[in-house]
This record gives sequence, C-alpha cells and structure tokens, in this order.
Amino acid sequence: MMRHHLHSNAKTCHWGYFAAAREPVLAIKSGDRVTIDTLAGGPDVLPTSGNFYIPPELADVHRNVERFLPGHILTGPIAIDGARPGHVLEVHILDVQLRQDWGYNAIRPLAGTLQDDFHETRLIHIPLDLKRKVGRLPWGLELKLAPFFGVMGVAPPAAWGRITSIVPRAHGGNLDNKELVPGATLYLPVFVEGARFSCGDGHGVQGDGEVCVTAIETALQGTFEFVLREDLHLTYPRAETPTHYITMGMDPDLDQCVVLALRDMIKLICERTNLSREDAYTLCSLAADLRVTQTVNGSKGIHVMLAKSLLHSASV
Repeated sequence: MMRHHLHSNAKTCHWGYFAAAREPVLAIKSGDRVTIDTLAGGPDVLPTSGNFYIPPELADVHRNVERFLPGHILTGPIAIDGARPGHVLEVHILDVQLRQDWGYNAIRPLAGTLQDDFHETRLIHIPLDLKRKVGRLPWGLELKLAPFFGVMGVAPPAAWGRITSIVPRAHGGNLDNKELVPGATLYLPVFVEGARFSCGDGHGVQGDGEVCVTAIETALQGTFEFVLREDLHLTYPRAETPTHYITMGMDPDLDQCVVLALRDMIKLICERTNLSREDAYTLCSLAADLRVTQTVNGSKGIHVMLAKSLLHSASV
C-alpha cells in the first residue's frame, strides 16, 4: 500500500464537470491511500471582511481553471491501475478534516426546493470553530459539524461527453449524502479505464434534503483508500456504514427515486441472504428507512438504509 497526497491547485482541479476525456492527475494502485485537498466556491462567495483563512491556491484556481457553467471545484481525477468498465471502485472514507475556518450558505431565486418562495439572493458566511467542531450561525445558534464530501464520483461513460457536476447520476457525483462520513464506504460502478475518481463540494454539515441548495459549503481534506473490485457488478452507486447498507435512487421525480433505491435494496438483500424477493420486500416495509437525500440537484435523491444485523440474522 502506497500513500499519496493530491494537493488542490490549477493543474489538479476541474470546475463544474465530469468527463471521461479529462486526463488523470494522479495514478495509483488498488489498495493505495490518497489524501485529497479540495476547495469550495467561486470568487463571488469569498468573505470580504473578517480575518478568515482562505487557501492560497484558490485565487489561482479562480484565475486559471475553466469554469463549466455553475458547478463545483473538484480535485482529480485519480486513475486506479487495472480499473476497467464493468468493475466497481470501492472507496473507503478514512478521514475528513476542515481546511478553513469558515463556510458559506446561499439562497438563490428560482433555485432550491421552494423555488417560488424566495426572490432575493442571500449569502452568509459562517465561522467554523476547528477545535470545538461547531459552526456559529448569524442568530447565535451553534451547530455541531459533521463534514463530508457532497461530490464523489468517477468519470461517466465517454458517450456522455462533459456533464455538469450538479446532477448526480450512475457515476456518483453530487450525491449530497450526509451518511458518507469517515467510516463509510462508497461503491461506484466503473465506466472508463482507470475509473478516474474526483471529489469536492465539501460540507461542514447538512440536513437531509439540503433544501435551500447549499449546506455549510467549505474546503475539506479527505483521506481515502481505493480498492478495485472485479468480483462486484453494479450499475448504480451503493454505500455502507459500519452499521447499515445503503442503496440510492436519483431522478427528477422523487417517486421514481424511491422505486430505484428500493428495487436495489431488494436486490442487495437477495444477494446477501437466502430470502425471496417477496421476503425482501416485506423486510424493507418493516425495517428499512427511506430517506430524502436531497431535493435540489435537478435529479433528486432517495437513499434506503437497512441495518446490517438484520441480514446477518437472515443468512443463518
């Protein structure tokens, strides 16, 4: 196992898109660990007052990295040796740390879950206490931080061309799943040689839904272990925590998100136990939790969570 550090700068970042044609900025082997620095936000969200720390490379990225419509500053991609279409990339999230002492939250007209209710842009800067791990909101409330990456994904199929980083799809991308904190594992289907993983969209904390479009957006540093799985065959992202299995559905229609995520959970249960599809459906009705991941990214998200202990019992 090798350890690598991928710094964020104008050569290692891409802004607003995923594309199979983007060349890797780092090549690793399966089993390697990579610490990845990420950045957050365009020039329009930088604080103009207060003694906040701004990563010095951010200005260079703003000046020299092409911006593909609205979207996220992503670091990558990372190529995993031997990854081929049809494989699965297993991403162990080992650690997530704050890189700066502030984050921002924005409301934009005609965006978010309540698109017709708020007609003025609002931008607030939120001080982050790095020692106490809390963010202080303008009205005095302190929120406990739980940082995670909103965007983690591999390159999409080449035929898709350059796609926005905003809409989550089969390659992962803007999942905005707050369960993907240290200790969790994300499974991504591979569509191109090398898989080509990128991440960004750091969140200090987020509620399920992310209803006003933004969480506490901030720069993060993450440490990941990448494992190539030739024995798995997935067409859509899955995840797990130490205690739960997670399946996902993304679609503009929230009802369709439920269908996709629930069907995949039934499939997962049948893969891991001797239960019938009918038994798995019943188990989901009795014990699985359907949660709204986000409702703001064009394609909305649902994730289904099922305790691992229930499947261990069912396998006996």
